[in-house]
Amino acid sequence: MTASDQTPERDRSSLSTIVSLWPYMWPSDRPDLKMRVAWAFTFLVIAKLITAIIPFFFKYATDALDGKEIDVWWLPTILIAPVMLVVAYNVARVVMWGFQQLRDALFARVGQHAVRQLAYRTFVHMHKLSLRFHLARRTGGLSRIIERGTKGIETIVRFTILNTLPTILEFALYAGIFAYFFGWIYVVVIGVTIWLYSWFTVRASDWRIAIRRDMNDSDTDANTKSVDSLLNYETVKYFGNETMEADRFDVSMAKYEKAATRTWTSLGWLNLGQMVIFSTGMLICMVMSALAVQRGEQTLGDFVLVNMYLMQLSIPLNFIGFVYREIRQGLTDIEAMFSLLEVPAEVTDKADAKPLIVKSAAISFRDVSFHYEPDRPILKDVSFEVPAGHTVAIVGPSGAGKSTISRLLFRFYDVQKGAVTIDNQDLRDVTQESLRAAIGMVPQDTVLFNDSIAYNIRYGRMDATEDEVRQAADRAQIGDFIKRLPQGFDTPVGERGLKLSGGEKQRVAIARTLLKAPPILILDEATSALDTQTEQEIKAALDIVSQNRTTLVIAHRLSTVIDADEIIVLEQGAIAERGTHAKLLEKNGLYAAMWDRQREASEAEARLREAHEKDELGLIRRKSATASAS
Repeated sequence: MTASDQTPERDRSSLSTIVSLWPYMWPSDRPDLKMRVAWAFTFLVIAKLITAIIPFFFKYATDALDGKEIDVWWLPTILIAPVMLVVAYNVARVVMWGFQQLRDALFARVGQHAVRQLAYRTFVHMHKLSLRFHLARRTGGLSRIIERGTKGIETIVRFTILNTLPTILEFALYAGIFAYFFGWIYVVVIGVTIWLYSWFTVRASDWRIAIRRDMNDSDTDANTKSVDSLLNYETVKYFGNETMEADRFDVSMAKYEKAATRTWTSLGWLNLGQMVIFSTGMLICMVMSALAVQRGEQTLGDFVLVNMYLMQLSIPLNFIGFVYREIRQGLTDIEAMFSLLEVPAEVTDKADAKPLIVKSAAISFRDVSFHYEPDRPILKDVSFEVPAGHTVAIVGPSGAGKSTISRLLFRFYDVQKGAVTIDNQDLRDVTQESLRAAIGMVPQDTVLFNDSIAYNIRYGRMDATEDEVRQAADRAQIGDFIKRLPQGFDTPVGERGLKLSGGEKQRVAIARTLLKAPPILILDEATSALDTQTEQEIKAALDIVSQNRTTLVIAHRLSTVIDADEIIVLEQGAIAERGTHAKLLEKNGLYAAMWDRQREASEAEARLREAHEKDELGLIRRKSATASAS
């Protein structure tokens, strides 16, 4: 599967997204939340019934004040007086609002639980996806998709369960009341008004969804550029490209500004159209009622009742438009998140996968062939063994496939041919969790979490005690450095560990690997980015880590692997040479040529350093002589 194959689709249907949301709206494993939903729905239905009764109190109060005799079978005699009818009207409104607030209070936990569960599921799924997927994606864009998606969940959950069906019930109640008290002609006018209103709302909202998508895309692009630029702060400064980065960000924000302006402008047109349609329907009903009052067919209270029902009808009708807009916009916001959840993991455990059982920790690559893209082979029939407790080094030119070997051993990818085994157990037959628990890694570019030094060391084994963390730091030869810091182990390391030097970060990585205490160790060019002196210091610490462990060393600097039990030289994805350091030099082949080039470079570096030191010493002597003469 290529990276492009894993890009989330943008054409998910609204129905499929709603279906995907259903388990979060009605969680099967939480009967307490189901009960909350049921009670919330019940209270809302009661509130709607009270809402349908409220206008009658106002009608009867109006008729009573107009001198009409009130005779209603369901009203107690004490409420017939105009003042009591006014009191009953306002009490009913308070009760109605009380039930609505009970609904909101009961449903709050349901909505937040849905947000939490879907956000958690998305976060877990992101870690299950392959390295190939994450190399093809941009972190800023992913974080924005997840952020917008989680915000849209509660809106959709709340509106679909607690508002859509009760609003339909409210329309049905009003239709029955108008038909019974005023005739079907009112129902027809109101029905046509609702249909036109809904049709216009849907068409206009669909038009606005395209604008909303453009706004979201611009927002995602702007956020991606800002995150990428800030993560590469030093590189921006190195090349003085602050203005260029600001201009790139501003271009994205200009697109967002244009789309956001269109969004608000289109909302204004939508609201105006809705108001014109409803006001026309309301005008027709009010004129019919006013003429009926003049003919003596209706009372003044009936006219007020018609007006009140139409006003109350405008609330759910307007809410239908709002609900539709919010649901569609919410679906737009979360459709990318659900598409992410549908991206299959490239590397998965078999149904019958068993935990890796490590006895001697012997590693074997058997006729392994691998490619990232079919037309670009990386490894070609590679076979080698790393016996238990031995150290094997993989060296070779850049692009030879060295780091791919470590990724296959961690099972970030599966091989296309051959097998990788540990103690004769194929990595595809064991669980990924048990596999990675058995391997420790010290990479070339150590990226630390933006937390304390203690947290980053303890990351190797989160249940480690403070004493174990300190011991690991001492064994990694960073304990004394940490003790000299004002905050000690609580010192924050900054974003990606930028507050520490390269050597200090490597020692932290070594310490957390020591704390993990894995039977297998991978050193992936762990010293290639360091100066010669720091390299020797780190190498001493790595020698401690490697003791009594099966170790695979992927190296660029050959001086770090001369003590390996075997050195394997890769060239263009195949094994070109293999043997000890001494035997490979005797062959006078590729390894010997690489050794000679690196030795010459080291000697040239040493001569430059010696000359620089002599220049500095001569300058000091000249200054001293000048001072003595004066």
